[in-house]
Amino acid sequence: MYEIIANPQEYQIDHLINGTGNANIELTREERDKWSKEIVQFSERLSGFAQKADLFSSVLASQEKIAATPASLRTLKIQLFMINDALNSALSIADMLESDIIKAPQEAML
Repeated sequence: MYEIIANPQEYQIDHLINGTGNANIELTREERDKWSKEIVQFSERLSGFAQKADLFSSVLASQEKIAATPASLRTLKIQLFMINDALNSALSIADMLESDIIKAPQEAML
C-alpha cells in the first residue's frame, strides 16, 4: 500500500483545498485509472516535445544559413527561456510528488 503525503502548503496551493479535511481516504479504482491515464498523456506530450526539440536542435546545428530579424531572434530566445522555466518547474513538482508518494508502513496497512 502506498500513501500520498503531499502537503498543500509546500506546493503553494493550500488556498485551493481549504475545508477538504485531513483524514486518509482510499483512492477508488476509477480515480486511480483516471489519474494514471492523465500521467500517460503527460508522458506522451513530453515525448512529442522531445521530438520537436530534436528537430529545432538539428535545424540550428545544421550547415544551412538562418536569417532572422533582431525581434524574431529575441522572441525565439524568450520563448526558449519560457520553455526552460516551465520544464524546470514541472520537474521540480514531479520530484516533490515522487517523494510524497511513499510506501505506507506495515502497521498502517493493518
